[in-house]
Amino acid sequence: MTAAAIGKFDYVIVGAGSAGCVLANRLSADPNVRVLLLEAGGRDNYIWIHIPIGYLYTQNNPRTDWCFKTEAEPGLNGRALNYPRGKVLGGCSAINGMIYMRGQARDYDLWRQMGNPGWSWDDVLPYFRKSEDFVHGADEAHGAGGEWRVEEMRLRWEILDAFREAAAETGIPKTDDFNRGDNEGCGYFQVNQKKGVRWTTAKGFLRPAAKRPNLKVLTHAQAKALRLDGKRCTGIEFFQHGIEYYADAGEVILSAGSIGSPQLLQLSGIGPAALLQEHGIAVRHDLAGVGENLQDHLQVRTVFKVSNTVTLNERANRLMGRLGMGLEYFLMKKGPLTMAPSQLGAFARSDPSKDTANLEYHVQPLSLDKFGDPLHPFPAFTASVCNLRPTSRGHVRIKSPDPRAHPAIRPNYLATPEDRQVAADAIRLTRRICAAPALKRFTPEEYRPGPQISSDIDLAKAAGDIGTTIFHPVGTCKMGQDPGAVVDERLRVRGLSGLRIADASIMPTITSGNTNSPVIMIAEKAAAMIAEDRRI
Repeated sequence: MTAAAIGKFDYVIVGAGSAGCVLANRLSADPNVRVLLLEAGGRDNYIWIHIPIGYLYTQNNPRTDWCFKTEAEPGLNGRALNYPRGKVLGGCSAINGMIYMRGQARDYDLWRQMGNPGWSWDDVLPYFRKSEDFVHGADEAHGAGGEWRVEEMRLRWEILDAFREAAAETGIPKTDDFNRGDNEGCGYFQVNQKKGVRWTTAKGFLRPAAKRPNLKVLTHAQAKALRLDGKRCTGIEFFQHGIEYYADAGEVILSAGSIGSPQLLQLSGIGPAALLQEHGIAVRHDLAGVGENLQDHLQVRTVFKVSNTVTLNERANRLMGRLGMGLEYFLMKKGPLTMAPSQLGAFARSDPSKDTANLEYHVQPLSLDKFGDPLHPFPAFTASVCNLRPTSRGHVRIKSPDPRAHPAIRPNYLATPEDRQVAADAIRLTRRICAAPALKRFTPEEYRPGPQISSDIDLAKAAGDIGTTIFHPVGTCKMGQDPGAVVDERLRVRGLSGLRIADASIMPTITSGNTNSPVIMIAEKAAAMIAEDRRI
């Protein structure tokens, strides 16, 4: 098949997700450059993208999700997990949990200490503030008037208020803002919504730029391979509606995410030589770290039955309850349909020796056996808890030279003794919170994993049974100077010219919290560096 040319662009951005939409906006603001944005998915005109509870219908739906699966995981006792990744304009911001979270100052200071100048907390805070539109206005930590809307939750639950009080009684202080550098505490999450409607990067960043004559956006355009001339990237080959095209580029920027970016590099002959040769791909640039260093947050979903209160289980399992929730949303943009998957958050330490919080709770006034199953018929809440700084490392590796074949995704959860100990300690901390006086009147009864499980070994095994991804894969094209690094501190792929990566894959270590807004910061900083390099 002979590919058809579609022209030459100063910048080609691969992936119109959380990072790609930001880059398209910022780079096309210069009228003297031509920008091409490629998205393998379609337009964001599916109603369930915009209704917050619609994540139930966008994840594992091929209209909006790549529908990846992990390999069978030994740490999960042989289970494989669905691994949602956005495949639509807006990417994961169109299907995720909408939680606005930056992480901790120590995360970014560690990046700088690992040999990445310009990435400390003080360096990155201005980029978080630049795009933020904080509902309470600007201050030293927050921005206002930007493209990324941040609001408070529009719904509270008695059982969640009581959990917050119980956490305080257990030594986890109350907080109203997780985004000032130290997120330790318990409170309701802030969310990326606008008046009860999901806010995405496609809405905030891409739509205002879409009419610029120097920006071309192509949907249903799946990347096939990068074009290389020696050690220079010169463009991209892609499929659209069964036809193969190519675009020439002054610079290509990969924003295809922690799965898509390493996969495309490997398909293009950039990556570990042995892996490429195994699949008959000519080695164009031997780069051992491509696809390695995968990190993710594994949430351990503990469930407690309760009484003397109402949870979503009862409302959602009654016809009149569902009708009432629908009317409440469509008439007033309030009620359970505005809910993010998790409403109450808590950041805590699994043991006092930790310098900062190393656990994150996502507490929900509902319960179910696994994602996609019906809610339980009894009142209950879920206190999911994840290890914010796992020491386990996995990988993403192609299984075929076919760009349409899914790669092997192996997060390698609970592979280290440290991670298994944190999982056991986290379950014990959850039990202490649920035994605190503030929850006593609701008579919480542990349903999963079950109070009979008590030893470290048994608790770690139980964590493998009830643990699931919280959708935060990072690190597979990490930034740094060591032999496993893929990009430098200016996000240029090491050993090549004309090629950068700007997405979650460049994180050398995972941030201490939800990863979507850090990706937007990465894209903001990348755009500024690209513009600066153009002026030099």
